[in-house]
Amino acid sequence: QVQLVESGGGLVQAGGSLRLSCAASGRTFSSYAMGWFRQAPGKEREFVAAISWSGEETTYADSVKGRFTISRDNAKNTVYLQMNSLKPEDTAVYYCASPGQRFLFMRPTQYVYWGQGTQVTVSS
Repeated sequence: QVQLVESGGGLVQAGGSLRLSCAASGRTFSSYAMGWFRQAPGKEREFVAAISWSGEETTYADSVKGRFTISRDNAKNTVYLQMNSLKPEDTAVYYCASPGQRFLFMRPTQYVYWGQGTQVTVSS
């Protein structure tokens, strides 16, 4: 069982930066891949980024590639999402999630553990 708690969301102007953190409980964190998703009002939850259990592999949605960076610190049971050059269209609730296994996935239905989400609002 893994419990996930996100933090670091807030209000930022377009072009600014935020770093989201996701603290995980449970000894199995370092064995699992992790991902970030987001959901804007009236839209479906969409994939943002994922990282393998070791941190050696990452993948990103085209919309955030080159602006966002996912990383993890297994010693701290924490995964991060560094978001730079933010745009108003990045406004959403951001969720941390885990598929409960080592491999990277991009569909929300492939993830079994979810945090409660943190709001990110980018003003123009």
